[in-house]
Formats: sequence, C-alpha cells, structure tokens
Amino acid sequence: MTHDHDLVLKPTAAQTDAALTPPPGRLGGDLVIETLRGLGATTVFGLPGQHALGMFDALRRSDLRYVGLRVENNAGFAADAYGRLTGEAAPLLLSTGPGALTSLAALQEAAAASAPVLAVSAQVPVRGLGGGRHGYLHELRDQQASFRDVVKSVHTVRTASQIPSAIAAAWESALTAPHGPVWVEIPADVLTAPTAVPVVTAVDATPRDLPPRPELTAVAAHLLSRAERPAIIAGGGVVRSDASGKLRALAERLSAPVVTTFGGKGAFPWEHPLSLQSWLEDRHTTDFLEDADVLLVVGSGLGELSSNYHTFAPRGRVVQIEADLGKLESNHPALGIHADARLALSALLETVEEREDATAHERVREVLAKVRARIAAQDLTREQGLLAAIRKALPDTSPSFWDMTILSYWAWSAFDARRPNTMHSAQGAGGLGYAYPAALGAAVADPTRPVLAVSGDGGALYSVAELATARQHGLPVTWLIVDDGGYGILRAYMAEEFGEATGTELTRPDFVALAESFGVPAARTTLETLEEDLTRALRTGGPSVLVVGTTLRMFAPTH
Repeated sequence: MTHDHDLVLKPTAAQTDAALTPPPGRLGGDLVIETLRGLGATTVFGLPGQHALGMFDALRRSDLRYVGLRVENNAGFAADAYGRLTGEAAPLLLSTGPGALTSLAALQEAAAASAPVLAVSAQVPVRGLGGGRHGYLHELRDQQASFRDVVKSVHTVRTASQIPSAIAAAWESALTAPHGPVWVEIPADVLTAPTAVPVVTAVDATPRDLPPRPELTAVAAHLLSRAERPAIIAGGGVVRSDASGKLRALAERLSAPVVTTFGGKGAFPWEHPLSLQSWLEDRHTTDFLEDADVLLVVGSGLGELSSNYHTFAPRGRVVQIEADLGKLESNHPALGIHADARLALSALLETVEEREDATAHERVREVLAKVRARIAAQDLTREQGLLAAIRKALPDTSPSFWDMTILSYWAWSAFDARRPNTMHSAQGAGGLGYAYPAALGAAVADPTRPVLAVSGDGGALYSVAELATARQHGLPVTWLIVDDGGYGILRAYMAEEFGEATGTELTRPDFVALAESFGVPAARTTLETLEEDLTRALRTGGPSVLVVGTTLRMFAPTH
C-alpha cells in the first residue's frame, strides 16, 4: 500500500539546475528568511542585535515586510497580536542574551493565550556553546534553558543545512493546537557564513489536526442531550480555533446558557438570550454554573480567573474540551476530551440531540438581573460610563487591546466584544505594557481598521518608546491612557489588605506633550467628552493618543 507521505516528488530539470547553482552572496541568514517566505510569512517583527545581523542583512534581499519595535518585549507583544488576528505564525527576530531574555514576558503571554509566535534568536558562535565561559558578548551558559519553561517547543540549529528543517518544525508546532510560541536558536557565525545550500522555496509544515476521540464525544453528546440544566463555559480556545459559530449552534440546539471567560470574549453573542455574558467574578454566576447537572467547558482550563478564584465547585458532571493536555482535568474531574475546540464542537453537533427548555431564557435573565442589581448598588456610574463611551465610539469590527489596569478589569466582565477575536488583554500572564505594542501588531495585520489600546499611566510607561514605531509606520492605533497617578489597581489591593499602599505612586510625564514630541497627535479628554473625542480619533487614521485623568474603582467581587 502506498501512503501519501511515502510519495517523493521528483524535481524538475529547472529545479535541479537552480539547486545546483544557487545565487552568490547568500548567508546562513538568507536560509532563515527564505524558509519563512516559503512557509507563507509576509511580515516579521523584531529588533536587530550584533549576533543577529546575518538575518537582518538577509531581509534586505527579501520582500518580507519588517516591522521593528524599540524594545524586544514590545516586539513580542506585537507579534502575539499579529498571530492572534491572522491565525498565522508571527516571526519574531531576536539577538542573543539580553535581547533574547527581554522577550520572555511577551512569550509568556503568548503561551498563556495560545498565540502563535515563531521566535528566531541568534546565539554566540558555535565554539562558544556547551556551557563554558568563553567570554563572548551576551553569552549565557544555556540560553535555551531560559525559554524551555515558557515556550511550546525549542529547536536548535548548529549548521546552515539544519535551518530550513528546524524553522519548518517550529512553524508546525506553533500552529498545531494548542497554538503557542516556539523558539529557534541559531549561532551567529552560522547566520553570517556564506552558504551553498540551495535556495529554499516551498516548505511543507502543515499543522497536525487534533480531533476528538469519537467514543468520548458520543458519551458527551449523550450526557448533554439528556441533561436537565446544561450550561457551557466558553474560553479562549473557542476564539483561537475560530469555533464561535459552532458554539452558538450547539448552545441553541441544547438550549444551554453560555458564559464566556475573559480570554473567550466575543466567542458568544453578548445579547443572545442564552448569554450569561462574562460575569465570572460574581457569586450569582458561579452558583448558576455550579447548579448545572452537565457543564460543558470548551477551550478553558478553568484557571484562577475563570473559576472565580478557585471557589467554583461544580456539583454536576463536567465535560471538558481542551487542546492543551496539561490543562485537561487539571482543576476539576471531568470527561476530558483532548481536542481542538472546533473539531470537537463539530463532532458534538453531528451527534447531539435537540433539547427543548422553555425556562432557559428566563433563568439567564434572572441571573443577569441579580448581577446588575449588585453592581448598581455600588455607585460605579463613572466606570460604567467610561466603558459605555468606548463601546459607542469603537466600530464593531475594530480590535481592542487592554493592559492590566482597572478599566480593563471592568472590561473583562462588562464589555461587549461584539465580534470574536476583537478584544484582547494581558490576562493570560498578567504582564504590564501589553496593550499598545499589541495594538500596533494588530494594525500591521489589518491597517484598514482602526485599533484601540487602553492603558493606565503605569502600564503606559512600559510602552512609550513605541510611539516612535507608530509614527514611523503610520499605524492607525488610538491609545487611551487612563491617568490616575500610579499603579491604581495595586494601590487599591494594598489599601484593602494592609490599610496603606506602598510603591504605587508615580511621577509621570505629560503624556500629551510626550506623544506630540514623537509627532503623534494627542489631546486630553474628559468623562463627558470621551465618546466624541474617541470617535474622532479613531476616524482620523494614523496614530493618536487620548489622556483622561480620573481615579477608578473596581466593583466588589463576590466569591
């Protein structure tokens, strides 16, 4: 029997001639760029460094678009967003030692959010490898070790001929569910040495499917079809696998209420009569989910934020669909289905029976009414007004990126994303400085839509250098900075727990003057004029900054 993978295509005469006579002047770095191009990449992010110059010189001989940021971590955040929006592996070119290590926080966020980022890092020359002390600039005893616990897979190269296969394997890994960041490491002298390796053309790195086991989906369909009070928790895996339509079809067939996690925002229509929205930090929502006799969890590991800080204790049967094997049944016993969310939901739709429930819509309305009454009793009109103004100003199809700041914490629970894959935040790993560089990456992915970034003044100080990137590339990103004079959420946490805050107050710049010094239009706005000012900024095209000075409060969660 002949299998497809046994077939070997015979090269044409022209291909053979081209392979035997590669063009002169190519370096090891050219193999990196040619392989990325052969895999379908069109854009790369990064920052040059001494050991990585062979890759950057090769860019000059390529038609790949290079978007350079000012800090490696920010370049990683931009690549993360590009990967989320396009579904492609986003190449990230880095140098050695400090340059590589500076990207770690961004790669941790990409791993937590299952964003496909392909980081290609330089290394010290080959003779300096092996854990010795050769005294090379940027030398680490074991650079891979710093990344192995963060990224999905590590791929090492020691000769030029290994480059195409290593990058292809990394590409496949990044795009096989669960998506994630991967790491390729190439010594500097390999990147700069002349090479006679043939030009890399088309490269096959098709991601592997992760289908569910049919006997498990048969059991899950049986449980859901016969449940009296089914419910669904939809996480970021639904968004990453582009399975929102299948989720809606299944929920409607089962008359099952749906809660979206903070990472799964937009996976289910906010105003749908079966939508419990995203009020996960609320005891009314938690009680409702605990009361489900069959709870379907799709694309979520039910971690800290998705389980109301681990207070969630389901009493019914849990069915968990999760592509990340490490998250499967890691927090609650379940019928665990290791699969891509889209493929598993497709299988359930083929086998589940339609279920009528005349009470489902009313039960959803009752829970949401209790949530709204609880929030209304806390005098939080300013915070709700800010979110409402942003929602009115932001076009439905425009992506938004939120830093770790009080307004973002509100948005996790209360913001209607309206479309799948349009609301993104740093809640996966929780690092500061995510929003603005990520928004720039999104604008690179699709410059036809305005993009919004939301930061506090503390988080904004991580990212101000990227105003230069926005200006250089003319990217249509509006940056809303909520200025409360410090790390507002940490101030609130410390005051509540210790009676007084320490280390949270900040001397900060005049953000309007700072933005204008980069040539980026900027203005101050108010709670009353935000909707109008933000609407105008988003419509003008190109980068812009709005600053609103206010101190916000979090709603009191109920665990």
